[in-house]
Amino acid sequence: MTYTIASETIKTIRKGEADFHIHTGFLMAPRAGFEISNRCPSQYKLMLVEAIRNGWIEPVAYMKDSEYMWEKLKD
Repeated sequence: MTYTIASETIKTIRKGEADFHIHTGFLMAPRAGFEISNRCPSQYKLMLVEAIRNGWIEPVAYMKDSEYMWEKLKD
């Protein structure tokens, strides 16, 4: 049996790290976030909001190392 392993690796960027936010001159935006559907029952939304506020659930962004390298080269 033959296995092919991708040579590409993934960069993990966590909230609080320098590269978590995208800076474009006047604008700044986080790379990752949460989107809760309007159809989500309110009691679940409240639980999710509490978990996010308490740090039990945190946003994490993933980028290919090659993309991250090109982005850093632009700086």
